[in-house]
Amino acid sequence: MQEWIIAMLVISGLLILRDMAKTVLSGKGAKAEEPLPLYESHPQKEKVLRYAKAFQKLADTFYGMPLHKEALTREQKEHILRQCHDNVCQKCYQRELCWQTQSRQSLEGAYGLLAAIEDGAEEKIHKARSEWMSQCGRSSQYYEEAVIYFQKEKQNLIWNNRMVESRLAVAQQLTEMSHLMTQVADDLYDIGQAPPHFREELTKRLRRRHVLVRHIWMIDREEGRRQVFLNMRARSGQCVTILEVAQQLSLVCGCPMASVQDSRCIVNGEYHTVHFQEDVSYQVLYGVAKIAKEEETVSGDNYSCSLEDDGRFMMCLSDGMGSGMDACRESEIVVELLEQFMDSGFSQESAARMVNSALVLQREDGRFSTLDICALDLYTGICNFLKAGAATTFIKRDHWVEAISSTSLAVGLLQQLDYEITSRKLYHGDFLIMVTDGVLDALPEETAEETMKEIILNLHSQAPKELGRQILDKVLGYSEYCPQDDMTILVAGMWKKPQAPPQATGR
Repeated sequence: MQEWIIAMLVISGLLILRDMAKTVLSGKGAKAEEPLPLYESHPQKEKVLRYAKAFQKLADTFYGMPLHKEALTREQKEHILRQCHDNVCQKCYQRELCWQTQSRQSLEGAYGLLAAIEDGAEEKIHKARSEWMSQCGRSSQYYEEAVIYFQKEKQNLIWNNRMVESRLAVAQQLTEMSHLMTQVADDLYDIGQAPPHFREELTKRLRRRHVLVRHIWMIDREEGRRQVFLNMRARSGQCVTILEVAQQLSLVCGCPMASVQDSRCIVNGEYHTVHFQEDVSYQVLYGVAKIAKEEETVSGDNYSCSLEDDGRFMMCLSDGMGSGMDACRESEIVVELLEQFMDSGFSQESAARMVNSALVLQREDGRFSTLDICALDLYTGICNFLKAGAATTFIKRDHWVEAISSTSLAVGLLQQLDYEITSRKLYHGDFLIMVTDGVLDALPEETAEETMKEIILNLHSQAPKELGRQILDKVLGYSEYCPQDDMTILVAGMWKKPQAPPQATGR
């Protein structure tokens, strides 16, 4: 429990750091109105990187602790035999004969009996007890004592392994935090002043439209996606839309630019900093169709869809163990944790590992949930699939359907998350179709995927929600419209985004 609290406190601190970074970049703080100092090596960046190294060093300390043990050690077995000797043999009149004259045979017989108890096979236990009976006059009492102390040591082993799992989960969280802090340092301190010619041209264009620019900062990503921060206000009595500013910025940058999500819509008379970035190439519409298991009022499936600041459209689907309210809570925790980690800047894989480690830490009853993630890059159309115990995902393109399958285990079962990752390039008009196990289980077992492909191929709706509803209706037909499990179908369609070049107009 202490390690869980420590992990949550560290996560809270990291989220605060992330919010501080967003505050600086979005201009919500007072210092955002002043030019940012430029250094070849920013001192604050170096400080944050030192923090990141400290987190990683702490994680390495956890990693260096004793690892998971599958069986009792020799020292534990010796402890069991000492307890049996003290409780049984010390009161036996033949103890000197057994442990002095015939000590070797007695020791081998005792270890053989203990090995049979550890194995658990009835035949081996019966054989070992028969052999031990020929050596020990109190074999039944000795066997009972050995079983009692073996179970105690086995329970200690289970608890020690649970502590090891908790330490490794915390270590994994610390490692991911270290990586994120490094990323935050790059995001926060790699910002630079715009080149003079860029600043001059943009300032002139915006002045003609009654917008006064005080500061311009830029970040050029390795992948070539430009980001611009404008500290600006409108002339007295004027209101200018952010869309108009984005059009002028696009002309100067030579590529479509747009304000990030949740930005202000209007430039008014007060100075504010607005974040612009290269506009995405694709747009997405999504819809969902779902139904709970027969006689259940709540579905155990949960999902989320969101557009991230980096131009990724995230789809997450989780199927809780069983059905009803308990299953719903389990899958809801998975989805909510994933959303929080993704919003905080974690990558798809890192967020999934963090969710898994959190579930391992709080796992008490062996419950688990599947995790199915589709991360669609709206700049390139490349979609990354991450599956942990999840059902098959389908891609519909014209007259062809592809299946993305997985054989991995669900989250929360193992300390090291068992997941599979694959990527596909999507094109204009393609559809992503994510489903939970209940959908495929309703189809003929031997041909479930092929049947699902045929169902999808014969439907031609261009509205994602309607397409999901039609698929669900077809699948329910195979179970006489009596769902034997929760069913959820999440559909997203991708289309090329129309980007007409803005026309420069003078005033």
